Amino acid sequence: MLRQLALTDMGAAAQVHRIAFDQAMPWLLGLHTPAEDRWFYRERVFPTCRVWGRFNDDELTGIIAFQDGWIEQLYVLPAAQGRGIGTELLDVAKAACDRLELWTFQRNTPARRFYEARGFTLIEQTDGARNEEREPDARYVWTR
Repeated sequence: MLRQLALTDMGAAAQVHRIAFDQAMPWLLGLHTPAEDRWFYRERVFPTCRVWGRFNDDELTGIIAFQDGWIEQLYVLPAAQGRGIGTELLDVAKAACDRLELWTFQRNTPARRFYEARGFTLIEQTDGARNEEREPDARYVWTR
């Protein structure tokens, strides 16, 4: 089931984020505590973004948060990857926006391949000096 998430889903959304983030980027493991993740979703993500989730058997398996033409978060649990969940969530944002931009880390090759296969184009790479992780990143854009 795909649906827009409510603040009551915040803890589950933060948990999906952390599990998927740590699996994709183990070199950044331990960057935030679970309490910090929940604060981030409660205070930053839910108040400013449309947040959607994909549920399988009542378990939240993937999330997307987007606003004003930007994808802020897109995470799918590692065990659920490769089943079209990320594409399904991305399609929610594409249906709502004529143009989308996002940042991902340069070293996150699977994410980069995912976005490129779905019509996103690389438009900028940085040394990471402007992100909290200090990790070189890449900005992508998609236009309808």
